[in-house]
Amino acid sequence: MKKTVLMAALLATILLGSSVEGWAAKLVARIDVSSQTMTVRYGQAVYRWRVSTARKGYVTPRGTYRPQRTARMWYSRKYDMSPMPHSVFYRGGYAIHGTGSVKSLGRPASHGCVRLHPRNAAAFYSMVRKAGFRNTRIVVTN
Repeated sequence: MKKTVLMAALLATILLGSSVEGWAAKLVARIDVSSQTMTVRYGQAVYRWRVSTARKGYVTPRGTYRPQRTARMWYSRKYDMSPMPHSVFYRGGYAIHGTGSVKSLGRPASHGCVRLHPRNAAAFYSMVRKAGFRNTRIVVTN
């Protein structure tokens, strides 16, 4: 009996990790639609950037996600091959990506994606690639 309990405990430790920290994401991006900002926590570093989310008639999906794929340069097939540099796709065709419309940052302007200044999009893209999809969380709230 004791041997079975010890084996189960050992197996659980191996499979689940030995601490709660193992479950915590290394990289967390929180998009606040109401303030049109994205706060990024990566280790000890914290960044806060202006974004543009969905304008009237469109929606930026709320929820908690992991990245699904990345693309250094993507062109939207749905919206006239619009460039989407440093894209981090988190739900189907929805992505966090750079924009050439930097004057629109800070207010709703997109078809649903989260737009960033190209410099910030490149930085976030690099963080995601370094941290890995499993260690990254994207949280979109009102």
